[in-house]
Amino acid sequence: MEKIIPETDSLIYVVDDDHVITSFVSARLESAGYRVRSFAYAEDCIEALSENPDLIILDFYFLKEGTVPMNGMEAYDEISRLAPEIPVIMLSAQEKGEVVLEFARKGIADYVIKDTDLIDNLQMAVKEVLER
Repeated sequence: MEKIIPETDSLIYVVDDDHVITSFVSARLESAGYRVRSFAYAEDCIEALSENPDLIILDFYFLKEGTVPMNGMEAYDEISRLAPEIPVIMLSAQEKGEVVLEFARKGIADYVIKDTDLIDNLQMAVKEVLER
């Protein structure tokens, strides 16, 4: 995979409750020159929106013992309300057509499926979204 060198020092938020995913995604994006801040839950990401990230990579499903955390669609709605200029790439193992269509209808910048090509596909999506 070719190395992507961003023209700017873009700040990307990675939001996923799976530490392995956030570690791999963060490492790949940082090696490509991006600044990355990771969060386990959408609520934490939303509290940090004042840092004005250039892009948010947001998981769809979150699990948290003892409570029901905000899901990716709820988080996207709140991010869109508070900072509509920040593009969001949604991550999910969800492949149902109606869910993907709902993401598109709401204005998600891109949708990347969590599969064996996740890291490469996500890196391409990040480049495309930030170049828009």
